[in-house]
Amino acid sequence: MELSSEACVSLDQYVAAFAVEHRLPSLILGVSHDGAVVNVATACADGHAAPSIDTAYRIASMTKSFTAAAILKLRDSGALRLDDAIVDLAPELAAVQPPTDDAARLTVRHLLSMSGGMASDDPWGDRYLDADDTTMDRLIADGARFATSPGTRFVYSNYGYAMLGRIIAKVSGMPYQRFITQELLTPLNLVHTTWTQPDNAATAYRHWADDYRLEPVLADGGFAAMAGLWSTVGDLSAWCGWLSAAFPARSGNDNDILLRSSRREMQQVTTVWKPIVESDEAGPRVRAGGYGFGLNVGYDTRLGDYAEHSGGLPGFGSNMRWLPARQTAVVALSNVTYARVRLATLGALDLLLACDAFPRPWRPPGSELDDAVASLLSLLNDWSDAEAHRVFSFNVELDDDFVTRADAAARVRNEHGRLSLQSVDVVNSAEADAKVVAADGSEFTLAVMLSPESRVTIQWYELTPVVT
Repeated sequence: MELSSEACVSLDQYVAAFAVEHRLPSLILGVSHDGAVVNVATACADGHAAPSIDTAYRIASMTKSFTAAAILKLRDSGALRLDDAIVDLAPELAAVQPPTDDAARLTVRHLLSMSGGMASDDPWGDRYLDADDTTMDRLIADGARFATSPGTRFVYSNYGYAMLGRIIAKVSGMPYQRFITQELLTPLNLVHTTWTQPDNAATAYRHWADDYRLEPVLADGGFAAMAGLWSTVGDLSAWCGWLSAAFPARSGNDNDILLRSSRREMQQVTTVWKPIVESDEAGPRVRAGGYGFGLNVGYDTRLGDYAEHSGGLPGFGSNMRWLPARQTAVVALSNVTYARVRLATLGALDLLLACDAFPRPWRPPGSELDDAVASLLSLLNDWSDAEAHRVFSFNVELDDDFVTRADAAARVRNEHGRLSLQSVDVVNSAEADAKVVAADGSEFTLAVMLSPESRVTIQWYELTPVVT
């Protein structure tokens, strides 16, 4: 993926304007493809140093994706199960009890998917980031307040991810931070991703009147599993690329760090959140989805399938967002409290879409679908019952007899001429929408669905005129 000069200039202008609008001391936004950075745009306020690709920022809750990957790694090794009750893995968590007797037992899956039901705690949890073991033990012994019963709805919980950190330590037999470093950061060569503030870190600020005020930086501690990491655009782009590279599912060598199937599992909706409905000069837009494991995942009516997560702590704001089908990611980092840079990554992807900068999305293997579409188109041009019996599953003739179907195909030919295949858009390995053009130039969509039989047969099709 190589961005045009127009796209690069547009990104520079966009980042500069965004930094001014949101009063950011510094902002860096990196675009990557297959985990490799292809463009970096930066901005800074007067008197502040411009960041580089190696400038480190606190990534806060983006740490949760590393925690989730660690849990799945332990699951894959047989050390735990996602439906284990948390008390069975860390007995001290017995004090964390839902308020009603009929509630489900609190499980690892509940905490991973933000369905544990504990009260949402962004401002409170942020201030416990550096909690020591004594403080953590006291908090856990005091139990927890629940907003809903476990397993019933999405409620974002930092405390839940802090508990996952304790579970990782208990099950692995080593401190949480060491496990993440040893099992994820080092094998993935994320050498600029650390638990301690590096020398090249951006200075933390908060807004103060019309200026900025220095913000003290908390160390990582008992809540590290929810927000402790520092990282850079380069490392985070590689992380996004590694997660995104789990798609599509395929045979062949798998990653020995974490199975592709487990990385895909992180990026599937487990707990639904309310759809986001917006409208602007480009028209209406909907983003629907929910929380996977350590990630928000969903479908955007403009961009397609996506995964993302923000991070916010006193002194920092961050976001990573990627489109698995295009293997393209955007990472944005800033150094002011709770900077809303999730808007910057979304805007940058919209800009790239407008510049036609994306590579073509991958498509599931479609050779059998391609052959089925070609056979169907040939049948519609020259109907034969014998060929229809070969192409179709048995239900097609029962759903609408061949005389009726042959007559419908003949009407299209007589009015518009023979049909030619333009392209096949593979929805999945059993469904496709083909673009078809008739001899008179009329355009049609030919939707095809294969049957679940092992042999390739069509169970349903529909030829629809394209209205222009």
